[in-house]
Amino acid sequence: MPRIALATYDPGTEPSKDQDLPVLLRALADAGAEAVARPWDDPETEWGGHDLVVIRSTWDYSWRADEFVAWVERVGKETRIANPAHVVRWNSDKRYLGDLAAAGVPVVPTRYLAPGDPVDLPSDRDYVVKPTFGAGARFAARYTPAEHRTAVRHLARMHEEGLTAIVQPYVSGIDVSGERALQFFGGRLLHASRKRAVLTPGTPYDAAKVAHPDLTAWTPTPAELAVAERALAAVPEAPELLCARVDLVDGEDGRPRVMELELVEPNLFLFLHPGSVAPVAEAILNAARR
Repeated sequence: MPRIALATYDPGTEPSKDQDLPVLLRALADAGAEAVARPWDDPETEWGGHDLVVIRSTWDYSWRADEFVAWVERVGKETRIANPAHVVRWNSDKRYLGDLAAAGVPVVPTRYLAPGDPVDLPSDRDYVVKPTFGAGARFAARYTPAEHRTAVRHLARMHEEGLTAIVQPYVSGIDVSGERALQFFGGRLLHASRKRAVLTPGTPYDAAKVAHPDLTAWTPTPAELAVAERALAAVPEAPELLCARVDLVDGEDGRPRVMELELVEPNLFLFLHPGSVAPVAEAILNAARR
């Protein structure tokens, strides 16, 4: 009987935002596994006592990225963890987009402003500012050139906390065709979804945002699938990934570009794709038995 731990976050007194967790636990139990869900920062959990630790919904990690990556590396020395620790370290810092671009993967154009760098923001188009360490649109906002002063204050706030900022052009194609998320599990395309833009004009960077507005099922086009597979092939050291999500938007030329490559704790959206529960459970069991 494989022993499997699903790493999540501690929601405190609030209900967990991971709707998929109880469904996945039941599916693993029905398939013959001993499966539990534990907060990643629970000091009482003996992670090394499991055959596999799956990082599922550690959705508070971006506030404590160094601590989280250290935890992943520690657990990876005690037992098998998915995805591997070196992948988590690389992918938790959005400067990985530069690595993808250097490998020839079409990505949304991205610049980085570290603390102490001269402020250089677009003056001719809308743009997005967000941190290299972040999730759920934390510290992210969309600006027009007329909002320069507000954007500068946003940058100053991030830099005060030691965060490096990403500056990207706002990709207007997202307002037409949305953002598509292609989900891979066990090395194969699992399913895909589409949502509308998260960042609406005038929303403050420190405001809570709906992470997946108007989420619907989606059938990826051959062009979208090709870009997603190129992104996955460009991950350093070509690791075997248990789970991956490739978020795509249409560039100015109408072709798909990578907005994000999520290899740490991608939401699986199983509530939208119930037919994917069994394949996910099977892939986790196979990984645990290796």
